[in-house]
Amino acid sequence: MSLSWYLSWVAKPILFVTCLIPALLLGYDAYTDALGANPVEAIEHTTGGWALRFLMITLAVSPLAIIFKAKWLNRFRRMLGLYVFFYACLHFAAYIILDQYFDWAEIYKDVIKRPYITVGFTAFVLLIPLAITSLNKLVELMGKPRWLKLHQLVYVCAVLAVLHFLWLVKADVLEPAIYGGVLIVLLVFRVWQRRMVVDKAKSTGHNLGHHTASQSK
Repeated sequence: MSLSWYLSWVAKPILFVTCLIPALLLGYDAYTDALGANPVEAIEHTTGGWALRFLMITLAVSPLAIIFKAKWLNRFRRMLGLYVFFYACLHFAAYIILDQYFDWAEIYKDVIKRPYITVGFTAFVLLIPLAITSLNKLVELMGKPRWLKLHQLVYVCAVLAVLHFLWLVKADVLEPAIYGGVLIVLLVFRVWQRRMVVDKAKSTGHNLGHHTASQSK
């Protein structure tokens, strides 16, 4: 059996089920009335927390694939990214339905007046086109360069998500600070990687030009 077969028929199904476990456990806790004194807040915090965790994991896939020379890791990136959107949708739905009871006027006030909701709402909106364009057909339709440019928004989403968490907790900032530190490392790696690619392209172009000039002599 090839690596491709193993990834498609073994690793991906296992990952799919594993990523679903937090939602299943949350549903079980809700069913058994084990969410504590404030179940709505528990649902919001759990779904939001997992959306942020999966976002960090998704961003870490490419760096890990490069560091460990394991390109096959990139095969999991789309599924992980869609789970980010899945948990973000649950988080948003909990706020709209369970917290605000579809009170659109109150929701509008929250988005305008509360900075942590403003950045959280913005992050969610930015995730929508990323989730929609994850389909192969849309990648082909857009063209890879434009698709890659659009999906740079994921880093904006990550920054906004960390700010949303940081401004929400206010006092106990340890956990959001950890996420912020992880994000900074990932962003630094991303900048370094792009710089290396540019430098390599310039070096290749310089060497090619030098070789051509030598031949013309």
